[in-house]
Amino acid sequence: MVYVTGDIHGDISRVKDFCEFYNTTQKDILILLGDVGFNYYLNERDELMKTVASELPITLFCIRGNHEARPLSTDCDYIPKPFCGGMILQEEQFPNIKFAVDGEVYYFNNKKCLVLGGAYSVDKQYRIMMHWHWFPDEQLSKTERNTIYNNIAGDTFDYILSHT
Repeated sequence: MVYVTGDIHGDISRVKDFCEFYNTTQKDILILLGDVGFNYYLNERDELMKTVASELPITLFCIRGNHEARPLSTDCDYIPKPFCGGMILQEEQFPNIKFAVDGEVYYFNNKKCLVLGGAYSVDKQYRIMMHWHWFPDEQLSKTERNTIYNNIAGDTFDYILSHT
């Protein structure tokens, strides 16, 4: 089964409760549409949350939001791997946590899905004032947008998975 939610902002207890209620397994996929919180603090807090999430009986497919770092911008050892027809980024120690790659196409239940991560933080100034994390590369760059557009021009999709 494939499920979709987003904006858990580091509150993995919601996902844990969900797994218990629906009696999920590793074959089930929970698509998290951004602001998961796995790459927010960029320190041991992220590692702890990933450790807790890796023990859950579900596969987590994470799309990047604006309130988290791009996986490849972290010090984590992400490895590209194939998943559902596209490439994902995954850390070996967390095999059930998969990070979508912007512009990749994935197939879930025979449905063709395009992933476009990131977003614009309308709260940017407030976040900076409060000394909260803000990520300058939160949005797709113009070059990334053009590359994705050129790769998908004329194509059709059943779903676009995005944070916004």
